Amino acid sequence: MTLVTIAQASAATGVSPKMIRHYESIGLIAAPLRTENRYRHYSEAELHELSFIRRSRDLGFSFEDIRQLLSLWRDKGRSSAEVKAIALRHIAELDAKAAALATMSQTLKALAASCHGDDRPDCPILEALDKPMCCNS
Repeated sequence: MTLVTIAQASAATGVSPKMIRHYESIGLIAAPLRTENRYRHYSEAELHELSFIRRSRDLGFSFEDIRQLLSLWRDKGRSSAEVKAIALRHIAELDAKAAALATMSQTLKALAASCHGDDRPDCPILEALDKPMCCNS
């Protein structure tokens, strides 16, 4: 069995050593083998898990979602329906965030278009930010 150091694991997976230690501290990955000098050493399987986590983070999954996905990935008797449900929930969250960002962008574009952007002190952007938020209650 070939073992690699944390620096080598980082280079191989694109996960920084700091994040590898963080994943270990929150229990996302198991504590690796340590040598007599206390250095962490990672196996191919652990590198694979780190790559899985990296790809999951790149897609915006939360740590809790990744924990569930890792558990399902390790369970060869899993139902793909569980995995799909996690992915579909995440898609809905991403879509909601994208819609909120689009609304913010449209609002700011309208405010920026109404601002003269010259030497005058009046500014519709600042006026809009100064207005109290209205509640829907």
